[in-house]
Amino acid sequence: MSLVARIFLSKRAEDQRRILCEDKYFILSHNVKCITSTVTSAFCRGFVVFKGDFMEIYQLVRNISQGYLPNVEEIELLLKAEGQELFYIFEAADKINTQYNGNQVHIRGIIEFSNYCRARCAYCGLNAENKELARYRMEPDEVIQTAKEAIDAGYKTIVLQSGEDLWYTKEKISHIIKGIKALGDVAVTLSVGERDYEDYRRWKEDGADRFLLKHETINRKLYEKLHPHSTLRNRILCLKQLKQLGYQTGSGFMIGLPGQTTRAIAKDILFLNRLKVDMAGIGPFIPHKGTALRDAPAGSNEMTLKALAVSRLILKTTHLPATTALRTLNGKDGQKAFHVGANVIMLKLEPYKYRRLYEIYPKALGVEKSIREERAEMERFIESMGKEVAKGRGDSIRFIERL
Repeated sequence: MSLVARIFLSKRAEDQRRILCEDKYFILSHNVKCITSTVTSAFCRGFVVFKGDFMEIYQLVRNISQGYLPNVEEIELLLKAEGQELFYIFEAADKINTQYNGNQVHIRGIIEFSNYCRARCAYCGLNAENKELARYRMEPDEVIQTAKEAIDAGYKTIVLQSGEDLWYTKEKISHIIKGIKALGDVAVTLSVGERDYEDYRRWKEDGADRFLLKHETINRKLYEKLHPHSTLRNRILCLKQLKQLGYQTGSGFMIGLPGQTTRAIAKDILFLNRLKVDMAGIGPFIPHKGTALRDAPAGSNEMTLKALAVSRLILKTTHLPATTALRTLNGKDGQKAFHVGANVIMLKLEPYKYRRLYEIYPKALGVEKSIREERAEMERFIESMGKEVAKGRGDSIRFIERL
């Protein structure tokens, strides 16, 4: 890094900022707090000159903020940023989020209604080869009743998630969707994996609004190593079908998968942009004892926050959650996510006797509380960060613009 000086920009002076760019240098003309090899903490008035990487990152972030689509190498540069450069990226992502999505956080309720799964994903505790996991299925009417409690508590979006469990036929899922939609103006999101086109079509006709299907990694060799039961080609086909059918479509990927590179993460972000996703879940890999990757190290929270921030710079109106995995590894980083671009959080709704068994990765559940109590607690948490709790269904801006 060839910085002549580093700065922390004063929030108060932000609106007075005048930045002049020339080649690889830039000058800031206002009060700044300087950090150099000889001056560790002093307020300087006048001009501070920078050279090198920071200028390149500054210019790149500004261009992306104005609509420029970076290439793989440029995204890699952002993902490798440290120190003041990283602070600048985080700050820019937060501003973009506020500019395009407001100061709101959307609270979604998620019902994990079955932990049976036909798939053999190498990273997931629900995989079919995990014989140590006690399995459960919620009856369709039990799912609807849980959704009613959530709607009564103020939820406007119900996410229905399970392993790839074919016991829930097309008709059973349709029954659940119609039962929930009959309860009021509430959005239904499905997250049930790869199914037939006719299943997707029927569920959309019956009222499903959104579908979340993470691609996990756009690297074909890595994908198929981690998913011996599936192919990346079929996963992408399913995502394209969902978009064609009119679903608000979400995807996403993990950070820290064994064999993943920074370049692969950059390509994942660009794939989300090409797909024009309405939602994108980005969270760290967490090893589970019941998987082939039980001994692999967990993904980096810092890299997760970087990927989240860079995604926000590019995917300006896409909903980005502070994922449960991020909060599991470090609760404080879960909070940081809302200051680098995240605008969604999901809370579990199913009864605790099931929550303990829906273990994609190991996590603590805490003290048992009612659905209403948990939502009220989350609303207070959001407001404590200076954010507002969103009141509507939280349809994506991209989707609204398509109407």
